[in-house]
Amino acid sequence: MTYQSMSREQLCQIRSKLLEKYEEFKKDGIKLDMARGKPDKQQLDISENILSIVTENEQCITDEGIDCRNYGGLDGLPSAKRLFADVFDLDERNIILGGNSSLNMMYDTIARAFSFGFCDSERPWCKEEKIRFLCPAPGYDRHFAICSQFGIEMITVPLNSDGPDMQMVKKYAESDPCVKGIWCVPKYSNPTGITYSDEVVRAFAQLKPAAKDFRIFWDNAYAIHDFNGNKKLLNILKECEKSGMPNMPIMFASTSKITFPGSGVALMSASSENIEQIKKLLSIQTIGPDKINQLRHVAFFKNKQGMLDHMKRHAAIMKPKFDAVISAFKRELAGTGIADWTEPEGGYFISFNVLEGCASKVYELALNAGLTLTKVGDTYPYGKDPFDSNIRIAPSFPSIDQLEAAVERFIVCVKIAAVEKILTEK
Repeated sequence: MTYQSMSREQLCQIRSKLLEKYEEFKKDGIKLDMARGKPDKQQLDISENILSIVTENEQCITDEGIDCRNYGGLDGLPSAKRLFADVFDLDERNIILGGNSSLNMMYDTIARAFSFGFCDSERPWCKEEKIRFLCPAPGYDRHFAICSQFGIEMITVPLNSDGPDMQMVKKYAESDPCVKGIWCVPKYSNPTGITYSDEVVRAFAQLKPAAKDFRIFWDNAYAIHDFNGNKKLLNILKECEKSGMPNMPIMFASTSKITFPGSGVALMSASSENIEQIKKLLSIQTIGPDKINQLRHVAFFKNKQGMLDHMKRHAAIMKPKFDAVISAFKRELAGTGIADWTEPEGGYFISFNVLEGCASKVYELALNAGLTLTKVGDTYPYGKDPFDSNIRIAPSFPSIDQLEAAVERFIVCVKIAAVEKILTEK
């Protein structure tokens, strides 16, 4: 029975019981956190051996004779590039490896565009009257934060179950030369957990943007973060090459949620022309990345299969957490008419939608009951959810026991907010 179909008397009875439970939560003093997609200690522990896998001087010399302790290697170790090319289906000649943060690489790519433009730019972006970006939403808050810092105007694009609304993407990209790019998390998208369909990827490749230097920022953060098997994502670089638009996509990834977020390896891949220009600019910015850390990763994984086997260990930790959360949602909220949620097959997030106008209320209720959630609005450009309905759930960091306690509180808050909204409308 939906809450909307209940009488005022029934709703008031439910509200009374919910508030009683809510007061218990407020008094118990427990603090819980589902705000960000951090790996838990158990996940970090499975990579512990990477810290001691390179222990002697001679181990720092690669098969190519590169001494990883010294300067050089601007774009990364050849052996590491080969490993990541195999894992992510890339051309090793068109890979640049960096430090631990792919977000850092994305930020630097935007900064270089403003200072120097891209290889096919008419002028640096700082010389343009206006720069606009397409932002599928709900999406990744840090992408939007980069736009805000550089003064880039953001255009919200609805994110459907198979990817961004491509009619809207095509309309803006092909008609407005101020539209210079789009942010994408194409597999197990943050926060919805959806994966772009083949049709959507091909539609991206077929774009003929008004701006010659339009770029698809392809943040493939969860490329191998599957719970069951491997959900396929069409290769945007190859599709754009087929369509005669090889310079359009720039793909980013990292091992931040594979080994250690604080000391992983980030990478970017793009067309030969893009990579050549970026390397030229990088040669002034740096003398090279942390090659010993790249060497650790090669020694730890050895090959693609080694990395995929490692991801199965992550899945064995992550999947039960997602199952616990989704099972609780189904048990307590299915059929109530007050919420819906995604059920991802991988990645780090669940997207949860409450009744319109209720997300901020749920956030406040949860915070007062000791549960920290992602701030409402962060999943939209300018921090403003136009419907005040979306909440990002991050199940990874709490233990199963903590997660069950957190979800119980969350559900009570969702119900309170919904009941109070419906009562005001009856």
